[in-house]
Amino acid sequence: MSKILVIGATSAIAEQCARIWAGRGDKLFLVARNEDRLQTIAKDLKVRGTAQTHTYCTDLNDMHNHTALLDDAETRLKGLDLVLIAHGTLSKQKNCEQSVEQTMKEIKTNALSTISLLTLIANRFEAKRQGTIAVISSVAGDRGRASNYVYGSAKAMITAYTSGMRQRLHKSNVAVVTVKPGFVDTPMTSEFKKGLLWAKSSLVATKIVKAIDQRKDEVYVPVFWWAIMMIIKAIPMTLFKRKSF
Repeated sequence: MSKILVIGATSAIAEQCARIWAGRGDKLFLVARNEDRLQTIAKDLKVRGTAQTHTYCTDLNDMHNHTALLDDAETRLKGLDLVLIAHGTLSKQKNCEQSVEQTMKEIKTNALSTISLLTLIANRFEAKRQGTIAVISSVAGDRGRASNYVYGSAKAMITAYTSGMRQRLHKSNVAVVTVKPGFVDTPMTSEFKKGLLWAKSSLVATKIVKAIDQRKDEVYVPVFWWAIMMIIKAIPMTLFKRKSF
């Protein structure tokens, strides 16, 4: 029975992961900013078999509250084995291009708030010499593209940060799993036209939980995104800057 902290628990992917863990009888501590959604999800997870479910409502951009959040999770669960960080927003690129304030807001939500949490969690797990930290980054962080480079830059920061943290924590038996989803059909992407490259959140969650169980370092979800991004990264800049994708 694992003790699991799910940050951004109302996101579609995180909720699906929590359903899998609930079915295993794990103990869950759910964090998000929408109290009503948190309570609805918590009730559902109890029906699905979770041993314990606790909720914590907060705006994760309030980084001064991160220590209190982690203290509460460890107290209520009587320890922590796994943390999944899954919160974020899908930046509107055009709006960011016209507003420094909007760009900084997106970077704070999608990168800085996560880095704050990672720093605190890493120190706790390092001291215990055990634990798993899983973070949802994105394939968008592999190469900046005109269509989403603000969001991509934030995710690139997360990917680089977790890479260094993974190397640091390896000697302490702490696993750091960086998840790079491609296109996922969720409420956050409801405005997008769906195609063959799109995956359901339930499938993505299954792959994430498997990667966590296996203590993988970095995983593309679905796996074919590894090949796609290898190709995109290999395009010479002289050609890349003339393309639109």
